[in-house]
Amino acid sequence: MDPLDTTEPRLCVAALYCFTRFDSPALLKAPLEALCRTHGIRGTLLLAGEGINGTIAGVPDGIDAVLAYIRQIPGCADVDVKFSDAAEMPFHRMKVRLKREIVTMGEPDIDPLASVGTYVDPQDWNALISDPGTIVIDTRNDYEVAVGTFAGAIDPETQTFRDFPGWFRAERERLLGAGAQPRVAMFCTGGIRCEKSTAFLKQEGVDEVYHLKGGILKYLETVPQEESLWEGECFVFDQRVTIGHGLVQGSFELCHACRRPVSEDDRASPFYEEGVSCPGCHAERTDEQRAAYRERQRQEQLAAARGEAHVGAIYRQIDRTES
Repeated sequence: MDPLDTTEPRLCVAALYCFTRFDSPALLKAPLEALCRTHGIRGTLLLAGEGINGTIAGVPDGIDAVLAYIRQIPGCADVDVKFSDAAEMPFHRMKVRLKREIVTMGEPDIDPLASVGTYVDPQDWNALISDPGTIVIDTRNDYEVAVGTFAGAIDPETQTFRDFPGWFRAERERLLGAGAQPRVAMFCTGGIRCEKSTAFLKQEGVDEVYHLKGGILKYLETVPQEESLWEGECFVFDQRVTIGHGLVQGSFELCHACRRPVSEDDRASPFYEEGVSCPGCHAERTDEQRAAYRERQRQEQLAAARGEAHVGAIYRQIDRTES
Protein backbone atom coordinates (compact mmCIF):
# COMPACT_ATOMS: atom_id res chain seq x y z
CA MET A 1 0.00 0.00 0.00
CA ASP A 2 1.26 3.50 -0.84
CA PRO A 3 2.17 5.20 2.51
CA LEU A 4 1.07 8.53 1.02
CA ASP A 5 -2.36 7.19 0.16
CA THR A 6 -4.66 8.29 2.98
CA THR A 7 -7.88 7.07 1.40
CA GLU A 8 -9.78 4.39 3.27
CA PRO A 9 -9.89 0.98 1.56
CA ARG A 10 -13.30 0.19 0.10
CA LEU A 11 -15.41 -2.28 2.02
CA CYS A 12 -16.80 -5.34 0.31
CA VAL A 13 -20.14 -6.87 1.34
CA ALA A 14 -20.64 -10.53 0.46
CA ALA A 15 -24.08 -12.14 0.70
CA LEU A 16 -23.66 -15.90 0.44
CA TYR A 17 -25.45 -19.19 0.82
CA CYS A 18 -25.01 -22.84 -0.05
CA PHE A 19 -27.39 -25.71 0.49
CA THR A 20 -25.34 -28.79 1.27
CA ARG A 21 -25.32 -31.47 3.95
CA PHE A 22 -23.18 -30.93 7.05
CA ASP A 23 -23.03 -33.92 9.39
CA SER A 24 -21.48 -31.80 12.16
CA PRO A 25 -22.02 -28.07 11.54
CA ALA A 26 -20.89 -27.31 15.10
CA LEU A 27 -17.35 -28.36 14.15
CA LEU A 28 -17.23 -25.57 11.54
CA LYS A 29 -18.23 -22.77 13.91
CA ALA A 30 -15.03 -22.02 15.85
CA PRO A 31 -12.52 -22.08 12.96
CA LEU A 32 -14.82 -20.01 10.73
CA GLU A 33 -15.39 -17.43 13.45
CA ALA A 34 -11.66 -17.25 14.26
CA LEU A 35 -10.77 -16.72 10.59
CA CYS A 36 -13.31 -13.90 10.26
CA ARG A 37 -11.96 -12.15 13.35
CA THR A 38 -8.37 -12.53 12.14
CA HIS A 39 -9.26 -10.67 8.94
CA GLY A 40 -11.46 -8.04 10.59
CA ILE A 41 -14.63 -9.41 9.00
CA ARG A 42 -18.00 -8.57 10.54
CA GLY A 43 -21.51 -9.81 9.92
CA THR A 44 -23.47 -13.00 10.53
CA LEU A 45 -23.04 -16.53 9.25
CA LEU A 46 -25.58 -19.27 9.94
CA LEU A 47 -24.66 -22.95 9.97
CA ALA A 48 -27.12 -25.83 9.93
CA GLY A 49 -27.32 -29.40 8.77
CA GLU A 50 -28.65 -28.06 5.44
CA GLY A 51 -25.75 -25.67 4.72
CA ILE A 52 -24.47 -22.12 5.28
CA ASN A 53 -26.03 -18.68 4.83
CA GLY A 54 -25.05 -15.16 5.75
CA THR A 55 -23.75 -11.72 4.93
CA ILE A 56 -20.27 -10.50 5.84
CA ALA A 57 -18.30 -7.33 5.21
CA GLY A 58 -14.68 -6.26 5.31
CA VAL A 59 -11.74 -5.32 3.11
CA PRO A 60 -11.62 -7.32 -0.14
CA ASP A 61 -8.55 -9.38 0.83
CA GLY A 62 -10.25 -10.46 4.04
CA ILE A 63 -13.47 -11.38 2.26
CA ASP A 64 -11.46 -13.36 -0.30
CA ALA A 65 -9.72 -15.30 2.48
CA VAL A 66 -13.00 -16.23 4.17
CA LEU A 67 -14.65 -17.25 0.89
CA ALA A 68 -11.62 -19.36 -0.04
CA TYR A 69 -11.95 -21.16 3.30
CA ILE A 70 -15.70 -21.73 2.81
CA ARG A 71 -15.17 -23.06 -0.72
CA GLN A 72 -12.81 -25.76 0.53
CA ILE A 73 -15.45 -27.10 2.94
CA PRO A 74 -16.90 -30.28 1.36
CA GLY A 75 -20.05 -29.39 -0.59
CA CYS A 76 -19.37 -25.63 -0.66
CA ALA A 77 -17.17 -25.27 -3.73
CA ASP A 78 -20.04 -23.62 -5.64
CA VAL A 79 -21.26 -21.35 -2.83
CA ASP A 80 -23.51 -18.61 -4.22
CA VAL A 81 -22.01 -15.16 -3.52
CA LYS A 82 -23.24 -11.68 -4.42
CA PHE A 83 -20.93 -8.71 -3.88
CA SER A 84 -21.60 -5.06 -3.25
CA ASP A 85 -19.67 -2.11 -1.79
CA ALA A 86 -20.25 -0.14 1.38
CA ALA A 87 -18.91 3.29 2.32
CA GLU A 88 -18.94 2.33 6.01
CA MET A 89 -18.84 -0.97 7.86
CA PRO A 90 -22.49 -2.14 7.85
CA PHE A 91 -22.11 -4.49 10.86
CA HIS A 92 -20.96 -3.94 14.44
CA ARG A 93 -19.60 -7.40 15.18
CA MET A 94 -19.02 -10.92 13.87
CA LYS A 95 -21.32 -13.83 14.74
CA VAL A 96 -21.38 -17.44 13.59
CA ARG A 97 -24.57 -19.16 14.76
CA LEU A 98 -25.83 -22.72 14.74
CA LYS A 99 -29.44 -23.03 13.55
CA ARG A 100 -31.94 -25.72 12.59
CA GLU A 101 -32.37 -24.09 9.18
CA ILE A 102 -30.23 -21.56 7.34
CA VAL A 103 -33.45 -19.84 6.28
CA THR A 104 -36.43 -20.67 8.46
CA MET A 105 -39.50 -22.01 6.66
CA GLY A 106 -40.58 -24.58 9.24
CA GLU A 107 -41.27 -27.33 6.67
CA PRO A 108 -38.94 -30.20 7.68
CA ASP A 109 -39.59 -32.26 4.54
CA ILE A 110 -38.47 -29.53 2.11
CA ASP A 111 -35.09 -30.31 0.56
CA PRO A 112 -33.76 -27.86 -2.08
CA LEU A 113 -31.04 -30.38 -2.91
CA ALA A 114 -33.67 -32.89 -4.05
CA SER A 115 -36.07 -30.64 -5.97
CA VAL A 116 -36.07 -26.96 -6.82
CA GLY A 117 -37.60 -24.60 -9.34
CA THR A 118 -36.08 -23.56 -12.67
CA TYR A 119 -33.53 -20.75 -12.39
CA VAL A 120 -34.10 -17.69 -14.57
CA ASP A 121 -31.19 -15.36 -15.30
CA PRO A 122 -31.82 -11.65 -14.59
CA GLN A 123 -31.63 -10.76 -18.29
CA ASP A 124 -34.49 -13.20 -19.00
CA TRP A 125 -36.63 -12.26 -16.00
CA ASN A 126 -38.52 -9.35 -17.59
CA ALA A 127 -39.89 -11.53 -20.39
CA LEU A 128 -41.07 -14.20 -17.95
CA ILE A 129 -42.90 -11.89 -15.55
CA SER A 130 -44.40 -9.81 -18.38
CA ASP A 131 -46.10 -12.88 -19.84
CA PRO A 132 -49.80 -12.79 -18.84
CA GLY A 133 -49.65 -16.54 -18.23
CA THR A 134 -47.17 -16.09 -15.36
CA ILE A 135 -48.15 -15.58 -11.73
CA VAL A 136 -45.43 -13.57 -9.99
CA ILE A 137 -45.06 -13.95 -6.21
CA ASP A 138 -42.82 -11.90 -3.91
CA THR A 139 -41.73 -14.33 -1.19
CA ARG A 140 -40.39 -11.64 1.15
CA ASN A 141 -41.96 -10.15 4.26
CA ASP A 142 -44.47 -7.30 4.28
CA TYR A 143 -42.02 -4.61 5.44
CA GLU A 144 -39.63 -5.56 2.62
CA VAL A 145 -42.31 -5.50 -0.07
CA ALA A 146 -43.46 -2.08 1.13
CA VAL A 147 -40.06 -0.64 0.19
CA GLY A 148 -40.04 -2.00 -3.36
CA THR A 149 -41.07 -4.91 -5.59
CA PHE A 150 -41.55 -5.94 -9.21
CA ALA A 151 -44.47 -4.41 -11.04
CA GLY A 152 -47.53 -6.67 -10.80
CA ALA A 153 -46.09 -9.06 -8.20
CA ILE A 154 -48.39 -10.60 -5.59
CA ASP A 155 -47.62 -9.60 -2.00
CA PRO A 156 -48.43 -12.44 0.46
CA GLU A 157 -48.33 -9.88 3.33
CA THR A 158 -46.38 -12.31 5.51
CA GLN A 159 -44.53 -11.17 8.60
CA THR A 160 -41.96 -14.00 8.44
CA PHE A 161 -40.93 -16.58 5.85
CA ARG A 162 -42.40 -19.24 8.13
CA ASP A 163 -45.84 -17.81 7.22
CA PHE A 164 -45.39 -18.48 3.49
CA PRO A 165 -46.52 -22.15 3.36
CA GLY A 166 -49.73 -21.39 5.24
CA TRP A 167 -50.44 -18.41 2.98
CA PHE A 168 -49.96 -20.47 -0.17
CA ARG A 169 -52.14 -23.35 1.03
CA ALA A 170 -54.90 -20.92 1.95
CA GLU A 171 -54.68 -19.01 -1.35
CA ARG A 172 -53.85 -21.87 -3.69
CA GLU A 173 -57.28 -22.25 -5.30
CA ARG A 174 -57.62 -18.51 -5.86
CA LEU A 175 -54.10 -18.26 -7.29
CA LEU A 176 -54.02 -21.33 -9.51
CA GLY A 177 -57.68 -21.96 -10.28
CA ALA A 178 -59.22 -25.31 -11.12
CA GLY A 179 -58.05 -25.65 -14.72
CA ALA A 180 -54.61 -25.95 -16.27
CA GLN A 181 -51.99 -24.69 -13.87
CA PRO A 182 -50.28 -21.41 -14.80
CA ARG A 183 -46.55 -21.00 -14.42
CA VAL A 184 -45.38 -19.46 -11.13
CA ALA A 185 -42.36 -17.16 -10.88
CA MET A 186 -40.99 -16.20 -7.46
CA PHE A 187 -38.24 -13.92 -6.21
CA CYS A 188 -36.53 -12.80 -3.01
CA THR A 189 -33.57 -10.65 -1.97
CA GLY A 190 -30.63 -12.93 -2.70
CA GLY A 191 -32.22 -16.16 -3.91
CA ILE A 192 -32.09 -18.35 -0.80
CA ARG A 193 -35.76 -18.09 0.19
CA CYS A 194 -36.77 -19.10 -3.34
CA GLU A 195 -34.66 -22.25 -3.08
CA LYS A 196 -37.13 -23.36 -0.41
CA SER A 197 -40.30 -21.72 -1.72
CA THR A 198 -39.92 -23.31 -5.16
CA ALA A 199 -39.10 -26.68 -3.59
CA PHE A 200 -42.21 -26.27 -1.44
CA LEU A 201 -44.49 -25.49 -4.40
CA LYS A 202 -43.17 -28.48 -6.32
CA GLN A 203 -43.88 -30.68 -3.30
CA GLU A 204 -47.39 -29.21 -3.27
CA GLY A 205 -47.85 -30.42 -6.83
CA VAL A 206 -47.12 -27.25 -8.80
CA ASP A 207 -45.03 -28.35 -11.77
CA GLU A 208 -43.99 -25.19 -13.59
CA VAL A 209 -42.12 -23.12 -11.01
CA TYR A 210 -39.39 -20.55 -11.71
CA HIS A 211 -37.23 -18.29 -9.58
CA LEU A 212 -34.92 -15.34 -10.18
CA LYS A 213 -31.33 -16.54 -10.11
CA GLY A 214 -29.30 -14.45 -7.69
CA GLY A 215 -32.42 -12.70 -6.46
CA ILE A 216 -33.22 -9.00 -6.56
CA LEU A 217 -29.60 -8.14 -5.75
CA LYS A 218 -28.33 -9.74 -8.96
CA TYR A 219 -31.14 -8.16 -10.97
CA LEU A 220 -30.37 -4.66 -9.67
CA GLU A 221 -26.69 -5.23 -10.33
CA THR A 222 -26.99 -6.44 -13.92
CA VAL A 223 -30.19 -5.06 -15.48
CA PRO A 224 -29.93 -1.41 -16.65
CA GLN A 225 -32.29 0.91 -14.83
CA GLU A 226 -33.93 2.02 -18.08
CA GLU A 227 -34.90 -1.62 -18.79
CA SER A 228 -35.86 -2.49 -15.23
CA LEU A 229 -39.30 -3.60 -14.04
CA TRP A 230 -38.27 -3.09 -10.42
CA GLU A 231 -40.15 -0.35 -8.57
CA GLY A 232 -38.70 1.28 -5.45
CA GLU A 233 -35.71 0.11 -3.43
CA CYS A 234 -34.63 -3.23 -1.98
CA PHE A 235 -34.43 -3.86 1.76
CA VAL A 236 -31.16 -5.48 2.83
CA PHE A 237 -30.30 -7.06 6.15
CA ASP A 238 -27.55 -4.71 7.28
CA GLN A 239 -27.04 -1.09 8.27
CA ARG A 240 -27.40 0.16 4.68
CA VAL A 241 -31.14 -0.61 5.09
CA THR A 242 -31.98 -0.35 1.36
CA ILE A 243 -30.18 -0.36 -1.98
CA GLY A 244 -31.17 0.65 -5.50
CA HIS A 245 -30.04 -0.02 -9.05
CA GLY A 246 -26.33 -0.58 -9.32
CA LEU A 247 -26.48 -1.67 -5.64
CA VAL A 248 -26.02 1.92 -4.47
CA GLN A 249 -27.25 2.74 -0.97
CA GLY A 250 -30.89 3.75 -0.86
CA SER A 251 -32.84 6.52 0.87
CA PHE A 252 -34.45 4.60 3.74
CA GLU A 253 -33.31 4.63 7.33
CA LEU A 254 -34.08 2.16 10.11
CA CYS A 255 -36.49 2.55 13.01
CA HIS A 256 -34.41 1.28 15.91
CA ALA A 257 -37.54 0.57 17.92
CA CYS A 258 -39.09 -1.95 15.51
CA ARG A 259 -36.35 -2.44 12.86
CA ARG A 260 -38.65 -1.47 10.02
CA PRO A 261 -37.41 0.72 7.16
CA VAL A 262 -38.63 4.32 7.33
CA SER A 263 -38.91 6.66 4.36
CA GLU A 264 -38.48 10.43 4.21
CA ASP A 265 -42.27 10.80 4.53
CA ASP A 266 -42.26 8.47 7.55
CA ARG A 267 -39.61 10.64 9.21
CA ALA A 268 -41.84 13.69 8.71
CA SER A 269 -44.69 12.00 10.60
CA PRO A 270 -45.56 13.14 14.13
CA PHE A 271 -45.30 9.46 15.12
CA TYR A 272 -41.61 9.35 14.17
CA GLU A 273 -39.00 9.97 16.84
CA GLU A 274 -35.46 8.82 16.16
CA GLY A 275 -34.66 5.70 18.14
CA VAL A 276 -38.11 5.72 19.75
CA SER A 277 -40.92 5.12 17.24
CA CYS A 278 -42.13 5.34 13.65
CA PRO A 279 -45.59 5.37 12.03
CA GLY A 280 -45.45 1.60 11.75
CA CYS A 281 -44.79 0.83 15.40
CA HIS A 282 -46.06 3.81 17.40
CA ALA A 283 -49.39 2.13 18.16
CA GLU A 284 -47.64 -1.15 19.03
CA ARG A 285 -45.63 0.30 21.92
CA THR A 286 -46.64 1.62 25.31
CA ASP A 287 -45.65 4.98 26.76
CA GLU A 288 -43.34 3.12 29.15
CA GLN A 289 -41.58 1.35 26.28
CA ARG A 290 -41.13 4.58 24.37
CA ALA A 291 -39.70 6.22 27.48
CA ALA A 292 -37.16 3.40 27.76
CA TYR A 293 -36.25 3.74 24.07
CA ARG A 294 -35.89 7.51 24.54
CA GLU A 295 -33.42 7.00 27.39
CA ARG A 296 -31.49 4.44 25.34
CA GLN A 297 -31.30 6.89 22.45
CA ARG A 298 -30.02 9.60 24.80
CA GLN A 299 -27.31 7.29 26.14
CA GLU A 300 -26.25 6.36 22.61
CA GLN A 301 -25.96 10.02 21.64
CA LEU A 302 -23.83 10.71 24.72
CA ALA A 303 -21.61 7.73 23.89
CA ALA A 304 -21.25 8.89 20.30
CA ALA A 305 -20.22 12.35 21.48
CA ARG A 306 -17.45 10.67 23.49
CA GLY A 307 -16.40 8.64 20.46
CA GLU A 308 -17.62 5.39 22.00
CA ALA A 309 -19.98 2.67 20.79
CA HIS A 310 -22.91 2.24 23.12
CA VAL A 311 -23.82 -1.38 23.88
CA GLY A 312 -27.43 -0.73 22.89
CA ALA A 313 -26.37 0.22 19.38
CA ILE A 314 -24.37 -2.98 19.07
CA TYR A 315 -27.22 -5.22 20.11
CA ARG A 316 -29.70 -3.44 17.84
CA GLN A 317 -27.73 -4.02 14.68
CA ILE A 318 -29.70 -5.69 11.87
CA ASP A 319 -27.04 -8.22 11.03
CA ARG A 320 -29.65 -10.92 10.55
CA THR A 321 -29.88 -12.85 7.33
CA GLU A 322 -32.97 -13.27 5.16
CA SER A 323 -35.85 -14.42 7.32
